[in-house]
Amino acid sequence: MADLSNASANSIADNPAGDAPNDGTGIVRVDPWLSPFKDALRSRYSKTQQWMKKIDETEGGIEKFSRGFEKYGFLVQHNGDVVYREWAPNALRAYLIGDFNNWNRDATPMTKNEFGVFEVTVPGKDGKPVIPHDSKIKVSFVTPNDHARQERIPAWIKRVTQDLSVSPVYDARFWNPPKEEQYVFKNKKPPKPESARIYEAHVGISSPEPKVATYKEFTNNILPRIHHLGYNVIQLMAVMEHAYYASFGYQINSFFAASSRYGLPEDLKELIDTAHGLGITVLLDVVHSHASKNVLDGLNMFDGSDHLYFHEGAKGRHELWDSRLFNYGHHEVLRFLLSNLRFWMDEYQFDGFRFDGVTSMLYSHHGIGTGFSGGYHEYFGPGVDEEGVVYLMLANEMLHNLYPGVITIAEDVSGMPGLCVPLSLGGIGFDYRLAMAVPDLYIKWLKEKQDIDWDMGNLTFVLTNRRHGEKTIAYAESHDQALVGDKTLLFWLCDAQMYTNMSILSEETAVISRGLSMHKLIRLITHGLGGEGYLNFEGNEFGHPEWLDFPREGNNNSFHYARRQFNLVDDQNLRYRFLNEFDSKMQWTEQKYGWLHSPQAHVSLKHEGDKVVVFERAGLLWIFNWHPQSSFTDYRVGVEQEGTYRIVLCTDSKEFGGHGNVDESTRFFTTPFAWNERKNFLQVYIPSRTAIILALESTLS
Repeated sequence: MADLSNASANSIADNPAGDAPNDGTGIVRVDPWLSPFKDALRSRYSKTQQWMKKIDETEGGIEKFSRGFEKYGFLVQHNGDVVYREWAPNALRAYLIGDFNNWNRDATPMTKNEFGVFEVTVPGKDGKPVIPHDSKIKVSFVTPNDHARQERIPAWIKRVTQDLSVSPVYDARFWNPPKEEQYVFKNKKPPKPESARIYEAHVGISSPEPKVATYKEFTNNILPRIHHLGYNVIQLMAVMEHAYYASFGYQINSFFAASSRYGLPEDLKELIDTAHGLGITVLLDVVHSHASKNVLDGLNMFDGSDHLYFHEGAKGRHELWDSRLFNYGHHEVLRFLLSNLRFWMDEYQFDGFRFDGVTSMLYSHHGIGTGFSGGYHEYFGPGVDEEGVVYLMLANEMLHNLYPGVITIAEDVSGMPGLCVPLSLGGIGFDYRLAMAVPDLYIKWLKEKQDIDWDMGNLTFVLTNRRHGEKTIAYAESHDQALVGDKTLLFWLCDAQMYTNMSILSEETAVISRGLSMHKLIRLITHGLGGEGYLNFEGNEFGHPEWLDFPREGNNNSFHYARRQFNLVDDQNLRYRFLNEFDSKMQWTEQKYGWLHSPQAHVSLKHEGDKVVVFERAGLLWIFNWHPQSSFTDYRVGVEQEGTYRIVLCTDSKEFGGHGNVDESTRFFTTPFAWNERKNFLQVYIPSRTAIILALESTLS
């Protein structure tokens, strides 16, 4: 039934393909186990339709509604006037203050309309704004509680800056660069990639030096590396402005501001445009699941009330994240969040989003203290936050309707069915979900099992256990596994010897040999078997040593671990370059054969004694020998397609730090005799801890 998903439109306004019902229950044709929950499916579908109808009637449609940044915040007129609007219904009075009026609290009063929106026009002079570009600015409210003044950073502000030598609190800036300083995009957006090979990156840590790296440094130094590696999508973390660097970008205080700690907004535009010129799609790691609880430079208590953008009281607080939770059922909150998505697409030319913390948005318990067993009753009923589900459906509706090439990815640990099923069928409309169980398996096994005890059946099950008709992004490790308190895969594999034996001038110990081999095997099987997309966190492609830890009080504000040591790859005497080149070969081989957008693999062998896994995908034959000691000569493997095969990738190649035990010029001829329920077989030499990919000779040219 994946065909039904592929053929159905990702819009609540369209009918699904075939004769599937158009009341939100078409998804049952994709997943019959959802049949008992038709009422819940109809409810969320009709609520999304009701919102669309209300937005059509009151706002002229979602296209206009999602351009809130043209109505709120600071709007420069052709004659130099600056119009400023802010929604703050609880405030009694409001005043605009800043450098332009010498912070006179009464000089620029605002007027309030019946919807709680304050407005003021600051007249221009000689056709230009009197508010200087990049000058400091704030809104000053008088609130009912004690009639005291409360200064706030405007909610729709596009630039905020922080001077830690003065205070950790941010300053708002009126960003209005003269035309000659505005970045002009030069490159067309690349087409939506058929196979998503994602490089997850954080600008600030993208330097070997102990400092906060800049957008410009990322553009000049890191983009060429990503292109060499063969990734065609970058997922940028920690771009939305966050007051606390060590939050990894997940405590947002200004939703429309690109983090100024990495440079100017125009520098980020240049980064994205340059990536587009290299054929690379750029996604923003968007955080709409919660917001910083900061009052002085966040949205919390913005107009003096507890419940402006957020739920009131305990419902509006996330007890684990110590942050505020949006009220997704409120008209103005929807305007703010939907407009925020459009702003990043329009202003910065992002190509889509990875939605962070989706589990928290889907459930009223936010996943706290909840272990999801996979029972369908967990995904419906009182534990579900229907308003959060509807917001995500509206977001996907708006994005896929206005930007046909957009990519949306959901980070959900619960396994909510229908997350990546088209909206017309009653799904939530994401393009991809993250396979979060895969890295957990590797870390668990590396901690608890000997290699000889690795379970081939369980390995292939976890890698292929994904919802039919829903695209999944597989990864061996992401930023979560790199954070302090955990270790990267290579660190688990090699530990202290990463410091003593990664030079080719030192002995290649059994530990290092195993580490390099297993690192490649884990990545390759994840890439080939685990999903319809692949993700890597920057630096992990070459086995980055040590963990990731941002400067904070607990480590004396050290940058030692808040950096990526790309210099290790460039040193020809270090073995890290072997892993880097293997990763590059893996990505470019996928570019040629396209297994990520091919049907799921057929696994023909999971041999527990031999520790051998064999599968076919995209016309390629994948053979893995995980055995720590045993190599096999003339090992017989089944293959459906007859012909002459050649090796297109071998983990044991010397250029990837292997031992060169496999003759890669060998031609393999099939024999028309059924084996492992495949029509033909061929025989290979497969050394221990080695994987090879074979392709028909005719595809090599």
